[in-house]
Amino acid sequence: MPPLTAFLLPGGAPAAAFLHLGRTVCRRAERATVSLARREKVDPLVVAYLNRLSDLLFVLAREANLRAGEVDERW
Repeated sequence: MPPLTAFLLPGGAPAAAFLHLGRTVCRRAERATVSLARREKVDPLVVAYLNRLSDLLFVLAREANLRAGEVDERW
């Protein structure tokens, strides 16, 4: 994959679009977990896992676009 030099917009091939959607849901869960952790005891590994999962989904979306011959749209 080419290195990132700009922010990317979600979308592209259908598989990539669904992976970007999954990443959005994962990021929302991460924010909710961080908010919960301010009030309740939450294992820090949960937040770290959600963060790494969203990163994985982003990379998988880029790979899906690459395999489909789609160009990642820059912001």
